[in-house]
Amino acid sequence: GAMSVDSIAELSDNASELLEALQLSHPHELEPRRGRGKKKSLSLNPLSWQVPRIVDRCCTHLETHGLHTVGIFRVGSSKKRVQQLREEFDQGLDVFLDENQSVHDVAALLKEFLRDMPDPLIPRELYGAFLSTATMEGPAQLETLQLLLFLLPPCHSDTLLRLLRFLGQVARHAERSWDPQGREIPGNKMTASNLATVFGPNILQKEKPGEKDAGALNFEDSAAIILVLQRLIEHHQSLFMVSPEMQCDVLRRLFQTEPDVIEHLLRRR
Repeated sequence: GAMSVDSIAELSDNASELLEALQLSHPHELEPRRGRGKKKSLSLNPLSWQVPRIVDRCCTHLETHGLHTVGIFRVGSSKKRVQQLREEFDQGLDVFLDENQSVHDVAALLKEFLRDMPDPLIPRELYGAFLSTATMEGPAQLETLQLLLFLLPPCHSDTLLRLLRFLGQVARHAERSWDPQGREIPGNKMTASNLATVFGPNILQKEKPGEKDAGALNFEDSAAIILVLQRLIEHHQSLFMVSPEMQCDVLRRLFQTEPDVIEHLLRRR
């Protein structure tokens, strides 16, 4: 019979990397999964959706209540309330965020979580490679960014995609608009560039927080971080989609080396 999902994680490193690439080729992976019942714990399985609960819930709350909030991520928050929310998540409690929570508190919590991750969302060993794309232009820049994204561990890739999808929504509401009745809807004034300025140092970190010279970036690195994250926000939809040509190439190699995996993938479809 077909291989179980759990057994996929036990494949050789090469096959596992190929499966991770295949994961990105499914359009439905670009939308959040809506499962019923108790949420399963995270695993290293490359075919599962791995986003920390705190990130997904903060993004969902802000998508629901904060897209039209002027200066979101720049207005101050209550340190006491943010600390309380952080402790509840740290204790593993099923924290429910609703309209009673301040948008600015939830925004601060999301920034703090990304800033304080032991290993940043884009691992430090890839810091220089990502920054080098800032000097590129056009298709070459996007193609290089996509190849670098393929190197991320599944949990980092999934979480980064969830965050970028959310930031893209925020950027689309930066300018004012009008409802069907002609009433003005204020813009949040957070363009992709402004969001990259806020989140860039939390996602692309050269040194661990607290280490010597941590946070002491030169102007060139700071500008490169903002530019790279801005490109990721603006083009995340295409960057996280594997081309049909690449998928076919991966499938051919899998057919030669791991035919059981091909059977498993076909059964999943």
